[in-house]
Amino acid sequence: MSSTTTTATIPTDTRETSESATAGQRARNRRRMLGRAALYATATLMALWVLFPIYLIAILAFSPRAVVREYPKQIIPQEFSIESMRFFVNATGILPSLLNSVWVALITLALSTLIGAPAGYAIARFVFRGREGYRLIILSTRAFPIVILSIPIAVTFLNWGIYDSIWAVALMHTALAMPFTVLITSSIFVSVPHDLEEAALTLGCTAPQAFLRVVLPLALPGMAAASIFTLVLSWNEVFAAVILTLQERTLPARVLTVMTSSPPHFRFAAAFFMLAPSLIFIFIIRRYLLGLWGRISR
Repeated sequence: MSSTTTTATIPTDTRETSESATAGQRARNRRRMLGRAALYATATLMALWVLFPIYLIAILAFSPRAVVREYPKQIIPQEFSIESMRFFVNATGILPSLLNSVWVALITLALSTLIGAPAGYAIARFVFRGREGYRLIILSTRAFPIVILSIPIAVTFLNWGIYDSIWAVALMHTALAMPFTVLITSSIFVSVPHDLEEAALTLGCTAPQAFLRVVLPLALPGMAAASIFTLVLSWNEVFAAVILTLQERTLPARVLTVMTSSPPHFRFAAAFFMLAPSLIFIFIIRRYLLGLWGRISR
């Protein structure tokens, strides 16, 4: 009595197809890993490009005078000193100029938000003829050089009696920040679903109530982004403050006029003193920016 055994064999073409599919998957995974590594490397280089100068300014602002004058500069500081920072803070006119900068930034923020947010909401929610052209017109106002407008603006503020005051600088900063405030807020209101606002209207809310209770809370991250831009613009702007003030100068204008002939260690102290508030504010408000980006990316 004989028995027969059968052996199952995989066809050659099927095996080759499986191997080619596996090789293709490996190649795709390799390309994906290389792309991710390139993305991380690019992001790291960009972060270092921004953070390294800030790091150098910080360590030189708190270094002794002899260390600041050394070349090449020390990447890792060996000793610290607050002498330069103390001298800068106690210099004549610095603290009043700091207070002026804070007041100008807050006034600019309030005015640009009160005027720009309703304009952005109108552009986002209402359809009218020439809406896209109106956006371009708003943005094109930033194309006019402020140097050309400086003399007419100074004469106008002299006639109004507000020259050499924080109100003159705040109004000028508001005009500079207004186009971007309108465009940023309009894009934010577009991202808020219109169905939610309509649902609030059907449930008994008036139009202002629907805006305050439904639309505005969802738009707060975008409003925070617009606020960051407005505050940074007002804090760093120097030309308008130099043209429109003589005594009531903001901190950048004071630093520009006083520190041009100062030694390097005082300049680094002034740079860090002006840079620190912006960094602190962005650190506090960063969660609103992350929420904004996450909502738009979905």
